[in-house]
Amino acid sequence: MDKRELEQVQAYLRRTFKNPDFRIVARPKKMESAEVYLGEEFIGVLFRDDEDGELSYNFQMAILAEDLTD
Repeated sequence: MDKRELEQVQAYLRRTFKNPDFRIVARPKKMESAEVYLGEEFIGVLFRDDEDGELSYNFQMAILAEDLTD
């Protein structure tokens, strides 16, 4: 993903969740994905999907059972 794409998805997440703390960070060796942070905390991975001529972005976030007890 190029810088413009990352900025567009970051702006979308900030606008949608009304939270300016979302950050999308490029991964140095993986051009098809980026890391997603909320503030300083890593929360998931963003994947670029350009299959069948339709471009989309998929956000994957794992929620650990131990995190649910807080």
